[in-house]
Amino acid sequence: MAKIAPSILSADFANLERDIHDLERNGADWVHVDIMDGIFVPNISIGIPVVQALRPVTDLPLDVHLMIDRPIRYVEEFVKAGADWLTIHVEADQPQNILETLDKIHALGCKAAISLKPRTPAEAAIPYLEKCDMVLIMTVEPGFGGQKFMADMMPKMKQIREWLDDINPECVIQVDGGVDAGTCGLCKENGAEVLVAGSAYFKATDRAEFVKTIQA
Repeated sequence: MAKIAPSILSADFANLERDIHDLERNGADWVHVDIMDGIFVPNISIGIPVVQALRPVTDLPLDVHLMIDRPIRYVEEFVKAGADWLTIHVEADQPQNILETLDKIHALGCKAAISLKPRTPAEAAIPYLEKCDMVLIMTVEPGFGGQKFMADMMPKMKQIREWLDDINPECVIQVDGGVDAGTCGLCKENGAEVLVAGSAYFKATDRAEFVKTIQA
């Protein structure tokens, strides 16, 4: 069964605790937290204090997606704040620094993941696959919610899943961007096991039913 990680980027920030408890009641598996610095992506979202505030109000895994430049500078603070998963972008630093960042995340007792922007080829993930617990395939350009799903990312996802099956089969594939009831099937067919849904989840008339559709 697939997992769903609703993105709180689309939540009501004035009532974040309420929305977290709502997604718990509706059967969500993880909480996806989008961190943006206005440099790596052209938007600013939230940071360490929000992760810290979320940790006491839910037992669900906090899946923290760092869309920030040179993430090694902040991984320790995010882990201390309560992140269970930390995803960094392969484009956010030099390759050696990305490898060191993944090692540091693991040393801190946290799950480590990489992410690829849509224009980044699948081959860019190869140096990191053995060190990853998860690979996140972006199906929109990162930075803003509510964008249209890019179906042409499916061959990239399928290729990375094939590589992982050979060298790191325990590593899971996550997909983020335009995921809804109409696109989730295609994602799962191509190897996605964790699906991030933001606006589609929070705008759903029946959120519990939406969760079941993604998980099915």
